[in-house]
Amino acid sequence: MPDESALNAVRTALGAYVDPYTGQSLADAQAIREVKPGTGGGYAARIALGFPVGGYQDELREALTDHLAAAGIDAPLTLDLQADIKAHAVQRNLKPLEQIKNVVAVASGKGGVGKSTVAVNLALAWAAQGARVGILDADIYGPSQPLMLGLEGQRPSSPDGKHLKPLASHGIGAMSIGFLVDAEQPMVWRGPMVTQALTQLLRETHWGELDYLVVDMPPGTGDIQLTLAQQVPVAGAVIVTTPQDIALADARKGLKMFEKVSVPVLGIVENMSIYVCSNCGHAEHIFGAGGGARMAEQYGVKLLGELPLDANIREEADNGRPTVVAAPDTPRAKAYFDMARRTAAALAIRSKDRSSVFPKIVIEQS
Repeated sequence: MPDESALNAVRTALGAYVDPYTGQSLADAQAIREVKPGTGGGYAARIALGFPVGGYQDELREALTDHLAAAGIDAPLTLDLQADIKAHAVQRNLKPLEQIKNVVAVASGKGGVGKSTVAVNLALAWAAQGARVGILDADIYGPSQPLMLGLEGQRPSSPDGKHLKPLASHGIGAMSIGFLVDAEQPMVWRGPMVTQALTQLLRETHWGELDYLVVDMPPGTGDIQLTLAQQVPVAGAVIVTTPQDIALADARKGLKMFEKVSVPVLGIVENMSIYVCSNCGHAEHIFGAGGGARMAEQYGVKLLGELPLDANIREEADNGRPTVVAAPDTPRAKAYFDMARRTAAALAIRSKDRSSVFPKIVIEQS
């Protein structure tokens, strides 16, 4: 049986491993919870990471085994991998929502870049990886989530007459103005009415306990988007763009908007990055190449993913079964799963919410 010095050597070696998703060492992330002798020889480690870890255990165990071998510790490693998802800080003038650890806004500077498709696959990928997830469709004028989640025509209930119960689809809870109005009815509302409706949908929905609430923001950077960014306690934002210059120009405006209201931008998602012909396999960058990477480098944020332009993605969303649900083992789904893990990892290294550690001060008259 290994002695304490051998266990310490393993613990030190594991602590030096840098996780590729967070860019942090396991020691800096305080992720190593236990190292002990393995039941069949070798070592057993219990590690907790700050993002959903479903589907990551085998990959990480192999990487850690190789890392230990490179450090001169050639022994089997048993890994118990856990998720420890924390609440993260929001805008200074706002308080986090009760029971919802993190609100993540998915935004774009302009329409037509596939933001809603990215948002729903992000939410579903997190749920598939073990997180508790909800999605709020904040696009009052053109709600897409009822169709993408296969919930068209359904209506939410209100068990207590005060709060709406989100509709469930593929393991996540969803709320949208599209559940409350006729699908063909145009929403001829001015800005104040839109923001009031959205804040009500957010705060008067009984979401339950969530690790993440994904907010599918309306496109653009006008008054509605700015007001929402100021009123909704957001832990981080994701900017969706396509590689072409005209989309990147608008994406930059979206990024700057979040900076102005002190919402951290977790990174850039480049959608429709590459097209692969289903007949011959020829790959082509129809909308240009590398735009998202250049923008991420320019603004010092992460490139969270480069997602393909694929007719199957459109068909699956239109049929109410987005890609990560309809075809989870395909390369196109893997791109979404990787993007989701990078996004959650980018949030995991942000400042934690410390409001709960401070006592509430109550002044009473004597």
